[in-house]
Amino acid sequence: MSLTPKMLHASTIESDSPGLCHYDLPMADTAEPRSGLVGQERGQQRPAALPLAGEVLGAVRARHSEAVEFLRKLVLAETPTLEPQTQAVALQQLDEGLAAAGLRCRRHSGYTSGGMLLASWPRQPSSPLQLLIGHCDTVWPLGTLDGMPVEIDGSRMRGPGVYDMKCGVTQTVFALRALRDCGLEPEVKPVVFINSDEEIGSHDSEKYIRWLANAANRVFVMEPSLTPAGWLKTARKGVRQYRIKVTGRAAHAGLNPEEGVSAILEMSRLVEALFALNDVQRGVSVNVGIISGGSRSNVIAAECVADVDVRVPTADDAARVDAAIRGLKASNPEAIVCASLTQGRLPMEQSTGGKTLWEAACGHAESLGFALEQGRAGGGSDGNITNLYAPTLDGLGAVGDGAHAAHEYVDLERMVERTALLALLLLEPPLS
Repeated sequence: MSLTPKMLHASTIESDSPGLCHYDLPMADTAEPRSGLVGQERGQQRPAALPLAGEVLGAVRARHSEAVEFLRKLVLAETPTLEPQTQAVALQQLDEGLAAAGLRCRRHSGYTSGGMLLASWPRQPSSPLQLLIGHCDTVWPLGTLDGMPVEIDGSRMRGPGVYDMKCGVTQTVFALRALRDCGLEPEVKPVVFINSDEEIGSHDSEKYIRWLANAANRVFVMEPSLTPAGWLKTARKGVRQYRIKVTGRAAHAGLNPEEGVSAILEMSRLVEALFALNDVQRGVSVNVGIISGGSRSNVIAAECVADVDVRVPTADDAARVDAAIRGLKASNPEAIVCASLTQGRLPMEQSTGGKTLWEAACGHAESLGFALEQGRAGGGSDGNITNLYAPTLDGLGAVGDGAHAAHEYVDLERMVERTALLALLLLEPPLS
């Protein structure tokens, strides 16, 4: 019998991990915790003058200046994905921040990445788990700060990686600090996982993400919000990369062109077929982004390669487009077409549990004095992976704009409400 997320809980996480030791997720403290829902000693009611949302919001506000400085320092630590040695400073800062929130932290070396950080809230063996996931790597190369410095202009902070997604992991730290400051004990114990290779597909960390998500009751992804209005991401398109290779036969373009089979000509016909797979109404996009082929202008091209990006809203769409791409045929029977999937993530489609998380977020946002909207993101995240195993809510990170762009910024004022929102979500009872 295979294990399911509901069957896995704190006790099984100790022995089934891919390289994570038993002490990574500590056993229970001996102290009696406060109830997460009432925030008082068990059996006592919270005073009417201190509603839960107000208490949490007050705790977040009390540390807002500290959080802003934490974020500024984190952005100053440049962390390009492709230079793994740069990740250590940021991971150490996050380690210290989460430890200050009472979590037990452990760093894990990566094979090709700059490593990972796993932090866990003390818990009982039978306690369900909730996973908070983020990344500290950015797309920006070393030296970007020289021309794109960290700046605070009113309520906006600018800088490389501030929006995607160093503000999101900062909010994670300070949401957990707020719970600790208020003496609130989540019934579903938080586990934080931060990787350093998300921007290139999380190849090094994916096995850990899958294992943790499979053991989780729910997952919160701290990627930045959708649109500058701060929408949550309740769905994401699947992202799939294909390489199409056409093999023909070389010949001299002047002496005996009739003996050649042009791979470029055949690819040009396939490109039309690939673009015909686009379906705007369904939200399916297929783009041939790179083509290379041939050796010289006077030689019939023997080979041509195209790299194709596919975005699909549903798993059914993914299967349909995959079948169409793998079924591509050359018009010349002497040409050979080979299509291979080089990278793929299935869509993050909203599940029943995901809808429950969205509704809970809306209720908590209302208690904090603001409204939420939801949407589907065209890009992928680690949420596409976690959603295969546990209900997932994405886009809980920064409100701002400019991911991977020179105008990247976050709204520092809205950082307060988003941090409080996360803290309240962490106090939700387990999903059934």
